Amino acid sequence: MPEPLLTLEHLTKYFPLEHSMGGRHQGGTVRALDGVSFSVEPGETFGLVGESGCGKSTLGLTVLQLYRPTAGKVLFEGQNLAGLTEQQLKPVRKKLQMIFQDPYASLDPRMTVGGIVQEPLDIHRIGDREERRARVRELLGLVGLNENHIDRYPHEFSGGQRQRIGIARAIALNPRLVICDEPVSALDVSIQVQVLNLLRDLQQNFKLTYLFIAHNLAVVAHISDRIGVMYLGKLIETGPTAAITDHPRHPYTQSLLSAVPEIDRRRQKKRIQLTGDVPSPVTPPSGCRFHPRCPIAKPNCTEQEPPLEQKESGHWVACHYA
Repeated sequence: MPEPLLTLEHLTKYFPLEHSMGGRHQGGTVRALDGVSFSVEPGETFGLVGESGCGKSTLGLTVLQLYRPTAGKVLFEGQNLAGLTEQQLKPVRKKLQMIFQDPYASLDPRMTVGGIVQEPLDIHRIGDREERRARVRELLGLVGLNENHIDRYPHEFSGGQRQRIGIARAIALNPRLVICDEPVSALDVSIQVQVLNLLRDLQQNFKLTYLFIAHNLAVVAHISDRIGVMYLGKLIETGPTAAITDHPRHPYTQSLLSAVPEIDRRRQKKRIQLTGDVPSPVTPPSGCRFHPRCPIAKPNCTEQEPPLEQKESGHWVACHYA
């Protein structure tokens, strides 16, 4: 079995919080990530799903070292990125790229499409001017755009076309790992499928590895080999896609799946309604963080934090009563 391409060991990211109340400064800490551990194998798609604010995007940015971790390790090809300086990270960044959520905000409106896609090649000094230009035309063709688009500006394109430009930029340096941060959530449903199929084709053709982040479990299940479910900065369930979608063990995962609509009325599921609001990451609940909203919580859930344990082969769950 090959060595994991990416391994996170107890990855933690806290953000200090300061605000003024009645003229006095109140401190606190946002616990965005709190000891997350998992690995991603070469060539696979690992999907990360959870509600907004659970720490998914923070995790992606911390893997890239755009946020430096508070504690823990980010092992990429066996090397701990958290211990590298910015200068040492530069050659590694060629192998790590990101597709951002908002195709309208992630492209510089002052740059042409050719300039946007060529920028990574310029930064890392790949080839001469003509070779870079030829590479840009090749990349635009790979993502389904016309090479005549090379001198146009982002505002001249639709949301789906803009996201294709972002994908072309992300694969320009032939990376090993691409972090897809909600890459289809801002697109129309019909366009979402086209972009997901494009990502899958590129993965097969260029042997890419994806960390795919989304809040929609149906989208994650469509493209992922394995799925991790996050809640309030914690990884609470992880396993093969079929195990997560067909036999979810954690009550939170079960509630997410119950919210996925079914076209066939004969397969309609009973909707699990969670009570209460998502707790604050500044003051997370004691014990199991899900216990204030959990339909099967018992007294010990408020005191003892459940460890992430393997319940079946490759299927890990953090729940006392999974």
